[in-house]
Amino acid sequence: MDAAFFLSLAAGVVSVFLMKHGLRALGWLASAVYHFIPTRYRASQKPDDDHVQILVLGDIGRSPRMQYHAISVAKHGRKVDIVAYKARHPDLIGNERVSMYALAPQPEWIAWGTLPFFLNIPCKVIQQFWTLFHTMMWATPAAKWIIIQNPPSIPTFHVALVVSLVRGSKVVVDWHNYGHTILAQKPLYSIFVPFYKWYEMALGKVLGNANLAVSDAMARELRGPRFNLKKPVYTLHDRPLDLFQPITSAKARREFLSRLPETKPHAKDILDGTMRLIVSSTSWTPDEDFNILLEALVLYANPSEDDASREPPSPILAIITGKGPEREKYLEMIKQIQDNGRLPGIKILTAWLSNRDYASLLGCADLGISLHKSSSGVDLPMKVVDMFGAGLPVAAYSAFESFSELVKEGQNGCGFETPAQLTDILGRLLSAQGQDELARFRKAAIEEGSLRWDEEWDRVVAPVLGFGSKTPAAQQVKH
Repeated sequence: MDAAFFLSLAAGVVSVFLMKHGLRALGWLASAVYHFIPTRYRASQKPDDDHVQILVLGDIGRSPRMQYHAISVAKHGRKVDIVAYKARHPDLIGNERVSMYALAPQPEWIAWGTLPFFLNIPCKVIQQFWTLFHTMMWATPAAKWIIIQNPPSIPTFHVALVVSLVRGSKVVVDWHNYGHTILAQKPLYSIFVPFYKWYEMALGKVLGNANLAVSDAMARELRGPRFNLKKPVYTLHDRPLDLFQPITSAKARREFLSRLPETKPHAKDILDGTMRLIVSSTSWTPDEDFNILLEALVLYANPSEDDASREPPSPILAIITGKGPEREKYLEMIKQIQDNGRLPGIKILTAWLSNRDYASLLGCADLGISLHKSSSGVDLPMKVVDMFGAGLPVAAYSAFESFSELVKEGQNGCGFETPAQLTDILGRLLSAQGQDELARFRKAAIEEGSLRWDEEWDRVVAPVLGFGSKTPAAQQVKH
C-alpha cells in the first residue's frame, strides 16, 4: 500500500510538471509556428491603411524612377514600404507614410570576389535570395501591391512570385530594361546569358498582374511574340520631378554658378558667353561609351585645316556627374590627354552633386550630353528627361530604336553615333552663329519637360493600383 501511495504521488508530481511545462512548451511551439507563418494581405477598412511595397534589388539612391513611385504612392495617402539597399530620396526621408526595410549588404568575401568566379556567383545569388526572401516574407507588412524594378530579374522574380502567392499581394513589374541584354555586355558572364534570358522571359509571363514599360517600343516588344506577356502592359514614360526647372533669372544663374565649386572660377566667362558649359551625367558603365565624348572634345579643340575658315572654337567647361565602376579608368585617360596638350581651351571636371545642385547645374548649362547606349534598343535614358525638365537642349547617342520617343531630331536636340558627329554638333550649337538654333532647342526642351512625373503617374499607374475611378485601358499598348 505504501508503494502504491508513493507511485500515485510520483505520477501526480510528474503530471503537474508535464502540464505546467508541457503547456508552456506547446505555447512556445504555437508562437514559433505563428511567427513563422507570414501574414496575408487583407483589405483594410480605410484605403489609407493599405501598404504598397517598392522593391529594388539595388541602391534605392540610384533608382530615381522607383523613388518617384514611392513619392507618388505616399502622395495618394497610402503606406509605402521600400525594400532596397542604402540611401533614400530627400522627399522620402522623414515622410511618415514611408518605411525603409534595408536589405542586408553582401559579406565582404562575396562583395570583394575573394572566391573563384564559378563559386562567387552562386554564393552571391543565394545570399541575395535569402535576405530578399526573409525581408519580403516576414519583416514587412503584407502589401496590397508590390512594384518591382527589373532588372535585375534574378532572384527578384521568383522571390516576388512566391511572396505574392503566400501573402496574397498583387504585383506590378516595372521594366526599365532587360537583365539578359545588360549581362550580355560583360564577356565574363556570357555563359550565363541563355539561362538568364530564359528565366526573365519565362517568369515574366506569370509574375505580374500588370506591367509598366519605359517606352512604347519596349511595351510593344513585351506584348509581342518575343516575350508574349499575357497581363496588361502600360507605357509609363519617365518625366521630371518639379525639382528640375529652367533657370531664367540672370541673378539666380549668377548666384548658383558663383557658389558651386566646380563653376565658381569660370562663372564670369560662362555668364559672358565666352566659355560654354556642357553637362553629362553618367554611371561610368559599359552601356555609356565615354570615349565618344572624349574623342569629340579632342576633335573640337583641334580643328583641321579644312575648318580654318570657321571661327575659333569657344572654350568649354565640361562637368561630368555620377559614380560608377569605370570612373577611375576614364579619369586617368582624361589626365593623360590633358597632360599631352590635346584639349586646349577645354576643362573637364567630375562632380558628385546633391539633387538640388544637379538640377540647378542643368538649368544653367548650355547643352546636355547623353552617352547612353541602350543594351536592349528599347529603353530610354532618364538623364535626358531631367535635362528637358530643366529646359536644357540635348545631344544624345541615337543608335537605338526608342530614341525618337524622347529626343526629336532638330527640335529639342540632336542625335549622334560617332565622335565626329558630336564634334559637328558642338561646333555648330556652341558657336556665336548657333545661338538662335540653340535657343529654339531650349524652347522645345522646356515644352517637352512641361509634362511632369505626377501627371504621368496619375494618368497611368494610379488607376492600375485602384487609386481613383479612372481606367488605364487607353494606355495599354496595341498592335
